[in-house]
Amino acid sequence: MINKSGIFSKSCSHALKAATFVGKKGLENKAVKLKEIAEEINSPLAFTAKILQKLVKANIIESNRGAKGGFFITKVNLKKVVLKDIVFAIDGEGSYSGCALGFEKCSASKPCALHFQILPIREKLKETLVSTTLKDLARAVDENNTFLKE
Repeated sequence: MINKSGIFSKSCSHALKAATFVGKKGLENKAVKLKEIAEEINSPLAFTAKILQKLVKANIIESNRGAKGGFFITKVNLKKVVLKDIVFAIDGEGSYSGCALGFEKCSASKPCALHFQILPIREKLKETLVSTTLKDLARAVDENNTFLKE
């Protein structure tokens, strides 16, 4: 379902950006502070903290407390985490299996008006979410090919 912030919910979009920024720093084996993440993705501090807590709970990123602490991701997780993991951690599976018109139930046997038109788009989205790693996004941002804020 498309909303005014894009394909995903606002929380999910911010989670993808935050995880990508943490991943970019992970390429350098560095941890990053909450404030720096929030500034980099143009997100309120408290909102960013809640998102990062969900990502930590889902074992996507890690955190350490203290002066040298912050949020980080291991190089193993950078290669292993796919975008689907982040989307599911924040929005659940409904983000790409729900009805495009917002109906509670929508299926081939009782389709909404957009069901069959959206199906191939949804399949391509699923394919992208399972084939794109966090490392792919982090590297694109690190090489200045893509951006995390306007």
